[in-house]
Amino acid sequence: MTHFIDRRLNPKGKSLGNRQRFLRRARTQIREAVQKSLKDSSVADLEKDRKVRISTKGTREPRFRLDPKAGGEHDFVLPGNKEFTPGDEIKKPPSGDGGGAGKQASDFAEGEDDFEFTMTQDEVLDIFFEDLELPNLVRTTLKETPNKTWKRAGITTSGSPTQINLIRTMRNAQGRRLALHRPKLKDIASLEAELHALENAPEVDRERVVALKEEIARLHAKRKWVGFIDPVDVRFNAFAEHPVPTSQAVMFCLMDVSGSMGEREKDLAKRFYMLLHLFLKRRYERVDIVFIRHTHDAQEVDEQEFFYSRQSGGTIVSTALDKMLEIQKARYATADWNIYAAQASDGYTQSGDARRCVEMLNDDIMPLCQYYAYIEILDEREMEVFASDESGAELWRAYRTVAETWPNFATKRISKPADIFPVFRELFRKAEAA
Repeated sequence: MTHFIDRRLNPKGKSLGNRQRFLRRARTQIREAVQKSLKDSSVADLEKDRKVRISTKGTREPRFRLDPKAGGEHDFVLPGNKEFTPGDEIKKPPSGDGGGAGKQASDFAEGEDDFEFTMTQDEVLDIFFEDLELPNLVRTTLKETPNKTWKRAGITTSGSPTQINLIRTMRNAQGRRLALHRPKLKDIASLEAELHALENAPEVDRERVVALKEEIARLHAKRKWVGFIDPVDVRFNAFAEHPVPTSQAVMFCLMDVSGSMGEREKDLAKRFYMLLHLFLKRRYERVDIVFIRHTHDAQEVDEQEFFYSRQSGGTIVSTALDKMLEIQKARYATADWNIYAAQASDGYTQSGDARRCVEMLNDDIMPLCQYYAYIEILDEREMEVFASDESGAELWRAYRTVAETWPNFATKRISKPADIFPVFRELFRKAEAA
C-alpha cells in the first residue's frame, strides 16, 4: 500500500493555506484598508511589512440562529430555576436577538475592536497593483523573449504529489483489482457466515468446515498481496513549457532637475518615479526603463544617478524629448516594442520651448507612443490658484492642447505626498472590458 505524506512547511510557522483563504475572503475590505493606510505614506514604506486594520464583520463566521418571530414549540432547560414550576406557561420573549430587554448602550459598554493583522510587503504590493496595468499594451514579437507558460501535456507515471490525477489513478486501480480477481469483503463475509452456521449445527460437516477455513485464509492472503492501490496505478498530470508571445515595453522616465525645481518638487517627482519603477518591475518581466534627466541639456543616466544625483541648471524641456527620440530610434523599434513615457516637471521652461515641445509631441512622439503621462509638480498654494485645468504654467497650457488631440495623453498635478498614490492609480487604472 502506498502512503503520501505532505512534509511541506508553512513559512515562518504561519498557516499559509488559511492565511490566503482569509485574504481572498476579506479582499474588498483589505483593499480599502491598504489604500487608506498608503494615503500619507512614502514610497519607501512599501518595502516594509504593514499592519492593516479591518472591521470584525469581515472575519465572522456565518451561523444559524432561531428566529424569535417564528412559531413552534421549544424545550428549554433552565438550571437553578426558582420562579416556575412544571406546567407554568412562559410568555414568548419580545422580538430581538435576546431573551429580554437589553441594556441601553453607554460610554462604558464593552465593544469589539477592529481586527488587526500584519501583511507582508508582497501581499501589500499585490493588493495595491492588482487592478493597474500599462494602458494599450499589445503583443509584439517572440524575438529574444524567454517567457514561457506551462500547459497540460497528458498523463505521466511520475511527478509531484500535488499533481496526482485521482480519477485516472483510481481507474487503473479498479482495472488491476478486477484483472487479478481481488476478493471482495462481502464474499469473505458470506463464507464466514456459512462457517459459523456449520460450526453451530447439531451435526458438523468437518470436511466442509476445513475447506471453508482454508478458502477464507486463502482469500485473506490474496487481499493482502493484491492491494487496493498499487504504485503502478498512480498517474500524474503532466505539464510542458510552451513559448508565448510577449508584450515588450519600454518606459521613458523624463524628470526636470533644473534650478526652478526645488528640493520639495524633486522629492515628489522621485517618489512618483520610485512607485512607477516598483510597479513595472513587479508586474512585467519584459519592460525596459530608460531614465532621462534634463536641465538645459538632457542625458540618459542609470537608476542610481536618476534618483540621487544633485545636478541642476537652466530649463529647456524639449531637450529631454529629443533625447527620448534619439534613444527610441537607436534601440526600440516600434515594430517590436510598446513605447511609454512619463514626464515630471514644474511646468516652467524657456520662452518658446513649450511650442516646440507641442510640435514634437504631435508630429514625432505621440504617433509612436502607446501612452504618455505628464505630471506637473506644484506648490500647495499654486494648486489652489490653478484650480481649473485651463489655468496653469506655460507648459501645462501647451500640453493640454496635446491631451485634447491624443486620447492616450494624460496630464495630472501633484502638490503633496498624499497626491501621489491617487494620481498613480488614475494614470494606470486597468481599462474596463467593452
